[in-house]
Amino acid sequence: MLTVKELSKDFTLHILGEKNIAACRDVSFNVPKGGFLGLSGPSGAGKSTVLKCIYRTYLPSSGAVWYDSAEYGRIDLAILPDRAVIDIRTREMGYVSQFLKVIPRVSALDVVMEPILARNGVSREEARSRAVGLLKRLRIPDHLFDAYPATFSGGEQQRINIAHAVSWKPRLLLLDEPTASLDSGSVDLVLELLKELREEGTTMIGIFHDSELMASVTDSIFTIS
Repeated sequence: MLTVKELSKDFTLHILGEKNIAACRDVSFNVPKGGFLGLSGPSGAGKSTVLKCIYRTYLPSSGAVWYDSAEYGRIDLAILPDRAVIDIRTREMGYVSQFLKVIPRVSALDVVMEPILARNGVSREEARSRAVGLLKRLRIPDHLFDAYPATFSGGEQQRINIAHAVSWKPRLLLLDEPTASLDSGSVDLVLELLKELREEGTTMIGIFHDSELMASVTDSIFTIS
């Protein structure tokens, strides 16, 4: 489903006299449809940068990111026009970052309902039912459903973050340290969700702080040096 070929990303620091920083260099790997690839490597190796280049938060400096889209066919995400990138994100690609970023004063329930309503064309009642079920499953207390995630603990925010990303069952899911701030019980719940998504056909690429956990949930591991 995804082929990353000789992907590189450089940053130019204008405030430091145009200093060039190489975030990742000549990264190449393949991910089959329905597969789960883990990305490993030391801190600063560029793991998160690679995910952000796939999601097109960053524009790659060179290389290609070939993706077999259900809507567009085989496309290179590295050079895809911005409007098409937004459409791919809306229709096919989910992303779990290390930090929750939501509009202020939007309730936890609405955060999780939003992608279901936007992507699946279901009724508001059905979207609410699915969102409530997911929040309960991730052990978000009922009294927090109408509260604002900005006021939640780090672990609660990350569970909302995960619920938002998986609620609409994306075709491709990118995971950047999804379990880093979670207790062991919550980690187990998240892994169950990811397993179910895989069984339903979702392809995944993930970064995990715990190397043993990553080895247990992924099919293969690519190391970025």
